[in-house]
This record gives sequence, C-alpha cells and structure tokens, in this order.
Amino acid sequence: MNLNEGYLRQEFLVKANRIYFDHAKVSPLPRCVRDAVNAFTKDASEHGTKNYKDWMTEVERARGQFARLINSDVEEVAFVKNTSEGISIVANGLDWKAGDNVVVPDIEFPANVYPWWNLKRHGVETRMVKAKGGRVLFDDLVAQTNERTRIVSVSSVECNSGFKNDLHRIGAFCKERNILFCVDAIQSLGVLPMDVKRDNIDFLAADGHKWMLSVEGLGGFYISKDVLEKIYPVTVGWDSVVNAWDFMNYDFTFRSGAKRFEEGSFNTMSIYALGAALDLLLEAGIEQIESNVLAQGDCLVEGLRQRDMKIQNSMIPEERSGIITFTFAGDLPQLATYMAENNVSLTVRDGMVRLSPHFYNSQDEANRFFDLLDSFLKPGNARKK
Repeated sequence: MNLNEGYLRQEFLVKANRIYFDHAKVSPLPRCVRDAVNAFTKDASEHGTKNYKDWMTEVERARGQFARLINSDVEEVAFVKNTSEGISIVANGLDWKAGDNVVVPDIEFPANVYPWWNLKRHGVETRMVKAKGGRVLFDDLVAQTNERTRIVSVSSVECNSGFKNDLHRIGAFCKERNILFCVDAIQSLGVLPMDVKRDNIDFLAADGHKWMLSVEGLGGFYISKDVLEKIYPVTVGWDSVVNAWDFMNYDFTFRSGAKRFEEGSFNTMSIYALGAALDLLLEAGIEQIESNVLAQGDCLVEGLRQRDMKIQNSMIPEERSGIITFTFAGDLPQLATYMAENNVSLTVRDGMVRLSPHFYNSQDEANRFFDLLDSFLKPGNARKK
C-alpha cells in the first residue's frame, strides 16, 4: 500500500478537521469503514434479507482477517460486543474452586479487573501486581503466583502508561506452570504485531474501536482450541449449538469451536465495519504501522522533553507502544480544553496527558500540536494557571 500523504488524506477524512492523537480512546473511522457500513445499510434497506448469504460470507471473511491479525486458527475466533464480554466469558466459564486465584496488574483498565473481582462470591482471590512507575515487572508478577493460581491476565499494553508487557515471557512462564494466560489486547491490536501461538496465549479479547480503526460495540475473542473445553458457555442461545438453523429440532450440543460463544444473531453491520478496517491494516502491514507509530512517538517525546515535560513512559525499546504520556506543572484540564478548542484530540486523565497517534498522522500535525502547546505555555497566558 502506498502510504503517501495524498492517499492518507483521502482515507482518513478526520485529517481535514482535527489533529487526532487519541486512538487509545476511540478512533475516527477511515473512509473504507464508512463505505462498508453504508453499503450494508443500503443493501438491507433496499433488499431486506435477500442477500443474507452474502452477509454471512462477509462475517466469515472478517473472522478470518481477525484470525490472521493475531495468528490463530479461524475456528478459535468468536465475535463479541466488547473486551469486557470476552474476558467475562473466561472468568464466568471456568470451574473455579474456593481458594483459587487470578493474578492481574494494578494498572489495568477495569475491563480486565471487574470480571475477576466478580468471582469473589466463589471464593476466588484476585491478586493485584503493584506496578512501578507504570511498568509491570515480570518478577513482581511471578511473585504473586502460587500453586492455586489458575489464570494470569494482563493487557498487551497498559492503557495509561503505555507500557508493553512481555507477552512471550509471561506466556512461557504460564505454560511451564500450567497456568492459563489471558490478554486484553485492545491497546495494541492494529498497531503492534500479535502472535497468540508464539506467546502461548490461551485467551485474548479486544474491541475494534481503538487502534483497529473500527466501530464501538464489536470486537474479537480468541480461545485456544487446547483450552476450549475448560470454559463452559454461561450465556447460550440458538446459535451456540450444532445444527443451529434446524430451529425446532432441539439438539443441545455445543459447536466444536469458538462459535459456541456466539449465542445469537450477529451485529452484522459492525462486522462489515471491522472487516473493512482489518483489510486496511493488513494491507498497510502491521510491522510498517508499528514502525511509523514508534517513529512518531520518538518525535513527540523529543518535543516534549525540549519543553521540560515529564515523560511517563518507559523508553526501553521492548516496553514501548503507541501511547505517549506526560505531565507538567500546569492545569491539565485547561490544556485539554484549549487543545479541544483548537481541534486537537487527546486524553487528559489520572493526572497525565495521553497522546496516541496512528500511522496516518504526520510530522506536520505534530508540529502544529507543539505550536499550540507553546502558545498555551507562553508566559502570561492565563489559561495555563
């Protein structure tokens, strides 16, 4: 794919209106995603379900693209409405015993905390690994495990600090100790390479609306065929079983793969969106996307350091992601307001400013961001007080 500025402006219409450094929150939609949704709604409005078989063909094609993105077998992929649902499938489906525990970092987004805390009623302990400077140290994580640890669950990239966990090292440890390994991948899929087989990941979940450039409310869930039977489907419906379309011939036999967790009708329109977004990302190349984003991060970090901002990220190459966070001795909410008024999208929360550019952002946009930041920081500017 030719990633020249002309193409990027045509595909990412947001570039005409905003500097969008907020993909760790919710992404703007590429033109191809908009067009895929419009094509589906046009078909459905003009023809009803006449082309339903074509819809299902696209559903399975998109499933295959998600499997390709994470290097899994297609039979190991199910569609879910969000990351929380995917993790909850695992949390609620295991045969827990009182005294079991799950190990989770203490800087996770709640999607990877509350499903585990919800198991307290079963006598399951959630052991929180204390992060240090936004980093989850491997030795600290290992120290929280014991003979009753059933699962280690981490984010591929931590949502605030941008710290990239060493999934390969954690996965190898879990496999050696016969501990299940679950990954919330929402802050890396679409911008960093993922290989569930290489990293011995048993479960993975991610909504599509961040770095995957798709819509909210539709994501992918991976469950390794090696552990499929360990997770009982707690939520079931007509489509969870074999011969699902033989409606009145009741046969409560679960499907053989991850589709058993798709209990009812698909969010077909959103699957069209995700499929188009995955096509774009895979054609651009995840390795190329990663290289572009990390290079942008280098420029942003350098510019922030020149302005005496305190960088909160680890700058160890193996620990970096697409997220850059910083702080300064000023009014962060006022900065957020100022940037929003000047058509810059970023996130301010938990005492930090978070920047998350994608591969289509440019050096010109970074320069414009720094011009605005300099204006905000200019002596006598009451807005920074």
